[in-house]
Amino acid sequence: MARVNVKELNVDVDVDLVQLREAISKEYEVVASEPERGFHFHTGRRLARLLGYRDEWLEGVPESSIESFAGTGNPFSLGEITSGERVVDVGSGAGIDSLIAGRKVGDTGQVIGVDMTQAMLGKARSARDESGMTNVEFKEGYAEELPVEDQWADVVISNGVFNLLPGKVAAMREWFRVLKPGGRLQMGDILVQKEVPAEAKLEIDLWTG
Repeated sequence: MARVNVKELNVDVDVDLVQLREAISKEYEVVASEPERGFHFHTGRRLARLLGYRDEWLEGVPESSIESFAGTGNPFSLGEITSGERVVDVGSGAGIDSLIAGRKVGDTGQVIGVDMTQAMLGKARSARDESGMTNVEFKEGYAEELPVEDQWADVVISNGVFNLLPGKVAAMREWFRVLKPGGRLQMGDILVQKEVPAEAKLEIDLWTG
């Protein structure tokens, strides 16, 4: 079974990458299929309001996308996304941020949402089709291996994904690979103020929960 390449990803823990990705996907498959179940994190429209998402941003976004929203921040609060720009949404989930970005960039812009969880991708694509947007595409992929061309994007957004990655340096390099010179990274995520013990980093359940 594959493991994180410690030297390549610049991490100090030999966590099983395949097992970690499977555990994360399993968690978010439930968020996609049973958003009403209740989780240890907030979800849905209530969460969007808590994070400062404006009501007008959510207009035209199907409820199926909103109900499975599980972000941790508000990447749109960090800078305006404008007409004609290209946006990559890393860990796009059920598609809420991609669809918001799609409306902001308009018909002359493009958005690529990338996620590794099939249930989320299916839900995002259905919501995209329901919304009638033709400038938003959802692709299967990993945050550390984006299926996007070099220097394609004006903006990379991410919401609650970076904390799940053991190879944070590698992921950041990848996100900057797809950004144009002078491009912008707008990320909402979780910060800790104390060092996480080395033994805790080996616990898959702590990564996902």
